[in-house]
This record gives sequence, structure tokens and C-alpha cells, in this order.
Amino acid sequence: MRFISGLTLFFYTIVFLLIGALFIIIALNIIPQEFITEVLYTTYSSTNTRLALGITGILLMFISIMVAQIAMGKLQREKTIAFENPDGQVTISLSAIEDFIKRALKQLPEVKELRPSVRAGKKGIAIINRVTLFSDVNIPETTEKIQNIVKSRVQDMLGVEEPINIKVHVVKIAHKEETAKDVKKEDKPPQFRGSIEYGSF
Repeated sequence: MRFISGLTLFFYTIVFLLIGALFIIIALNIIPQEFITEVLYTTYSSTNTRLALGITGILLMFISIMVAQIAMGKLQREKTIAFENPDGQVTISLSAIEDFIKRALKQLPEVKELRPSVRAGKKGIAIINRVTLFSDVNIPETTEKIQNIVKSRVQDMLGVEEPINIKVHVVKIAHKEETAKDVKKEDKPPQFRGSIEYGSF
């Protein structure tokens, strides 16, 4: 797969370089128009040349379609985790695992915000957690706690023995806002203003 990706990148780089060079040559009028007309006339007048160009075009289109299918299939495999059950194959979306991690760490008081990113490959599952911590926490202890929770919860959920690599990236340290109010206002009886006139009985 890596060889095919490298070959595809090299192929498309060469193609775009040639197209760019051709546009520059036309813009600067480096090649005379008569030469281009003569080449086109020779190409159209020769049956073998037209046949070779047609076969080359078909091959290029076929290669492009195959590369697109391989790339789409690889992208689809990277978005899911698959394992075999006795009754058939089961696939789990990586976005579902990310939502599960968010919920698992939602009640952690040391963490203000967490954005997990899950990647699956041949070497196992890689989880990168971008977190915002509060300023009054111990960062080494908190990040280790996050790693342990994420790893245990994901292993218990998936039930697989694949290696899980947990990374924590602290993107921001926030200050806690004091929102608690210790003193409550007492309800006061209504006060009437103005004079009260007493009538005579």
C-alpha cells in the first residue's frame, strides 16, 4: 500500500509538472505556433500515432479509477474498526469511540474540555486526546489518570487485545471561576410607603 501511494504521488507530480510547463511555454510563446500545428497535423495523419495515444489515454483513465478506489477503500477502513464474531464481521465507527471517550471523562473534575481523535492501523489503535485542564491540578498525575481511564474503558468496550497507544496533548490551562455564593439574601417583608387614613366609626 505504501509503494502504491508513493508511486501514485510520483505519477501525479510528473503529470502536473508537465501540464504546468506546457502552459508556461504557451504563455511565453517559446515554441512557434507553426511547430505545434505541424505536430498536430502529423499526429492526426498517422493512424499508429492516434492508436497509441488512444491506448495510453485508456490506460491512464483505468489507473486513475483504480487509484481512486484504493484510496477510498483505505479511507473507509481507517474510519472504522472491524473484528470477527462467530456470526459475522462487526465494524465500529471511530467517531462512536470518540463520543464514548468524551462521555467517560465528562465528569472528571480536573478536565474542562477534551477532544479525542482515534486512529486505527496495523500497529493498533492510537488515541490523541487534546485537553484543557484547570490551573490548580497536577499535570503529570492528571494526564496519567486520563490515559489509564481511556485505555481501560476502550479495552472494556471493544473487548480486543490490540495495543492501544494513548497520547495526551494539553492545549490550554484554564482558571476556575468562583461561582459559588455562600450568602443568600433573606426574604424581607413587603414595606408600604405612604400614609394610612383611619376612618371614624
